[in-house]
Amino acid sequence: MNIRSLTRGDGVVIGAAVLLLIASFLDIYSIDGASDSADIPNAWGSGPLLLSVTFAGLIGAALIVVARGLPQLPKVAGLDLGPFGIAFTVFAAWSALGNIFDPAGGFDNNGGLTNFGAGTGLILSLIATLALAGAAVATPLVPALKGPLLPAPKPAAPQPYGGQPQGGYGYPGAGAPQPGQPYGGQPQPGQPGQPFGTQPQPQQAQAPQAQPSGGEFSPFWFAVPVPRPLFAEDGSPTPIAELAPGTWYLAVEQRGPSLVAQTQDGRRGVLQDTSGIQRG
Repeated sequence: MNIRSLTRGDGVVIGAAVLLLIASFLDIYSIDGASDSADIPNAWGSGPLLLSVTFAGLIGAALIVVARGLPQLPKVAGLDLGPFGIAFTVFAAWSALGNIFDPAGGFDNNGGLTNFGAGTGLILSLIATLALAGAAVATPLVPALKGPLLPAPKPAAPQPYGGQPQGGYGYPGAGAPQPGQPYGGQPQPGQPGQPFGTQPQPQQAQAPQAQPSGGEFSPFWFAVPVPRPLFAEDGSPTPIAELAPGTWYLAVEQRGPSLVAQTQDGRRGVLQDTSGIQRG
């Protein structure tokens, strides 16, 4: 599971799920005049509340996070897990709202008691499920929630003369071929024609032009100026990932004006909008 695929909205979902779990151990209703030692149940002592609010919210949060973090989206009956998770969170919020209006499950009416009220656990459950459902629904729609939860790793510092380049996947200097050079022929600091201790600077590149028939494509590293979707190679209109600024990606193939790019977790897809990309 790649945690760098998680968004800020997913972070809100995780935080709301933790709050919902804490709320499940608190009192679900209060009774006027009852002592602090009164035995008032929590969500784990109420089957309907536990299943329809606590478990539904936690299951929905788990499905959303797992669907976002896995390289290949799992499916049930041909449907993605993400929409199932969103439906669970909305159902949990709706059930929590109903329990707020009737915290004792009708016992106050049947028993003649009218001093029942919603307890701390029930109120926090409603807040948590509303935040959970709101983040799940709004994440694909709000740009601020679609941003990456964790910052992109910074490129490694320049190495001393004669040292081997360090850095993992995504660093344009870790063995990626450059345009106009044979594969593996990276220029190193200190070579003839390059000042000692300097590095090649990234240059703004225009949109790639279609390769001539029979021409050879050289893979290269690139970064995008703004978040851009990566579509499946089979032509599906649904994006499989989103390329984020500040992260280097490997272009492995060119298809007309588009590029086939590979992400850090090994997923490949088609970048249709290549305007303003930065070559490494």
